[in-house]
Amino acid sequence: MKLGFVSDSLGSLSFEAMLDHAQRLGVSGVEVNTCGWSTAPHFTLSTILRDKSAQKSFLGAFADRELEVISLNANGNPLHPTDLAQGQGLEDTIRAAGALGIKTVCAMSGLPAGNATDTMPNWVVSSWPPETQAILRYQWEEKLLPYWTKIVALAKDHGVEHIALELHGNQCVYNVPSLLKLREAVGPVVGANLDPSHLFWMGADPLVAAEALGEALYHVHAKDTLLNTAKQAVTSLLENGSLMNIPARSWSYITLGFGHGEEWWRQFCYRLKMAGYDGWLSIEHEDVLLNSLEGLEKSVSLLQGVMPVAASDFRPQAI
Repeated sequence: MKLGFVSDSLGSLSFEAMLDHAQRLGVSGVEVNTCGWSTAPHFTLSTILRDKSAQKSFLGAFADRELEVISLNANGNPLHPTDLAQGQGLEDTIRAAGALGIKTVCAMSGLPAGNATDTMPNWVVSSWPPETQAILRYQWEEKLLPYWTKIVALAKDHGVEHIALELHGNQCVYNVPSLLKLREAVGPVVGANLDPSHLFWMGADPLVAAEALGEALYHVHAKDTLLNTAKQAVTSLLENGSLMNIPARSWSYITLGFGHGEEWWRQFCYRLKMAGYDGWLSIEHEDVLLNSLEGLEKSVSLLQGVMPVAASDFRPQAI
């Protein structure tokens, strides 16, 4: 496995300073945010698309530090019914990845409105009342499947081999079954970006999910979640309070090791290997209490101690 981090983890720093810290920390690469829910402080998508010298400069900054570009990250809602820029951002990110020779793009599946006249996304998380099923049919049959058929074709045209969809709340694809359903419909260009932090608060088990995804597992975000049991007992894990008020929430994104200890992350890395995954662990720091650089340093240190790096060489002796 290889270790890196998402560029927005150090979003307050310049592009060069962010890469300098990556080199200092001893990671192997950086996943770069391009658009969507990110202001993309380290990547100007429109410039990269049109300017070959900007492309060369971008790749050169990584090469000078012996770092790799893990992937481009276009996380957002490409199926938002009114904010069409998010969908355009994903398409342009795929074009940029092709121009840069990057084979993996991280994204979200998108979440449409509930019907053709709605103006806001609608996430269905229960089977009742009956209109929920009509919403799901509209979202999948009229929006999601046609859109991703088009996106897969675009990816193939630009040499992008993998689109890793994050299993994330407020998206049509948010768990293993929904990811596999979309993948079966549109083909193996689409796979999973497994981020355990989201599965924690949705009540799934990332250790089991890794095995269930198998060959559909294309990317891993390393992010932790604090489950605040005292609050959870009263409010459940359906939490819509401010992300900035950790004491008041039933769950919060925090630095690796502060929600689940080193032993859990050791097991997670091993389960990934069991599932056949030997790719990137990309740290995504979103802890609002800890300093971003300190939190990233602690996360890197934890994973460096537990993740397997070298290839297996054990063979039973011929006795």
